[in-house]
Amino acid sequence: MPRVWKFGDSINTDDILPGKFAPFMAGEDVFQTFAFHYIRPEFAAQVQPGDVLVGGRNWGLGSSREYAPQALKKLRIGGIIAPSFARIHYRNLLNLGIPAFEADLTAVLQDGDEVSLDVETGVLTYAGGTIQLPPPPEFLREALREGSILAFFKKYGRFPGEPPAEGGP
Repeated sequence: MPRVWKFGDSINTDDILPGKFAPFMAGEDVFQTFAFHYIRPEFAAQVQPGDVLVGGRNWGLGSSREYAPQALKKLRIGGIIAPSFARIHYRNLLNLGIPAFEADLTAVLQDGDEVSLDVETGVLTYAGGTIQLPPPPEFLREALREGSILAFFKKYGRFPGEPPAEGGP
């Protein structure tokens, strides 16, 4: 079962993927192994597909480099829940198909808690019950179903939320 990885406030993109490892970011499929290298050195080796990151305010501030969310995508993070996100980082997460929910669960969930996150409905289930998160709008759910906004565009020739061309999907 997926579990929670809990972080504090103001986790920046260099916390997620330190710029020091930039030489590994081009042409190599190893950069994700440096995720949270300085603040949670065990993270990349122990995280499991579907695990959920719970953070504090202003998640993803700093550089707009897409490598930070790409590392999380490669590690198959199930979603990120934080009371607020840096806008560019938030958009990068959604562009890559990583569900991001704006809610403060830092007082409710603890590191290692087992959880189930239904991205379609926004329902998070944990040992203490269920929490209704604000579900993503339909156009984002469309993109998430396909894996990312780009995957949606490649499949349908339009962006999520745009009307289909006449006779198209």
